[in-house]
Amino acid sequence: MINHNGTLFSPEDAQLNPFNRGLLYGDGLFETIKAVNGKLLFWEDHYFRLMASMRILRMEIPMEFTPEFLEQELLKTLEASSLIDQTARIRITVYRSGGGKYLPEERGVGYYAFAKAHTNPFYLLNEEPYEVELYKDHYINADLISTLKTTNKIVHVTGSIYAQENGYDNCLLVNNEKNIAEALQGNLFLVKGTHIKTPPLSDGCLRGVIRKQLISIIGLMDEYTFEEASISPFELQKADELFITNTIMGIQPITKYRKKQFKIDTASALLKKLNVKVRLG
Repeated sequence: MINHNGTLFSPEDAQLNPFNRGLLYGDGLFETIKAVNGKLLFWEDHYFRLMASMRILRMEIPMEFTPEFLEQELLKTLEASSLIDQTARIRITVYRSGGGKYLPEERGVGYYAFAKAHTNPFYLLNEEPYEVELYKDHYINADLISTLKTTNKIVHVTGSIYAQENGYDNCLLVNNEKNIAEALQGNLFLVKGTHIKTPPLSDGCLRGVIRKQLISIIGLMDEYTFEEASISPFELQKADELFITNTIMGIQPITKYRKKQFKIDTASALLKKLNVKVRLG
């Protein structure tokens, strides 16, 4: 079922205005959230990221857009889709309402949400071969807009097609300063010895929810040092481990980049810590 501004529709009956600004100009934002038995994982982080992003895009946030209101709308969507007692991924898209050209006629917003079944309630370690390559046809800008989950993800779309056409499981995106910004579907972490690093937000990487959680987890572990610092393509083959993070899969170890094979020990240890946060959250 589709929840459009609080009203539920079947996919066949749901309609999108052809003048929708999210469609015409990418004037929208989205959050993809993992839900387990009616619980939205890391909901507070998703909510505040959405609100902060709306402010950056100069959208007027409705008074009713409280954490409780949006949570209930998402739970209503899960219930209507018969997924309230299962594991699911649910996406909410917020778009600027009204018409206009580049200049909006109004600053208010609308939203729609839908959910799909997902398999595992907790994060599992995928130990299967997972190969990545650089995608350099188009670059990510090292700026604030790139850190937002906007409805304009054309670099990620074309990069995904490139990965499929060339037999890669994922690609790493390069910013306009020639540093690694992120992967197609998540943030990148690099491990060298006991040192872990991930690109800073100033490099244009997504302000990821699991990225935030892992930074917090690593900060409490005496066995590792951590920094947010730029990662050049030359560092990749010198690393001991590379892994990707996002809300749905948790942590995905990279096993191969070009001729280099990588271990998965740190990813495995961190995944266990992440699952503890899920259970206690």
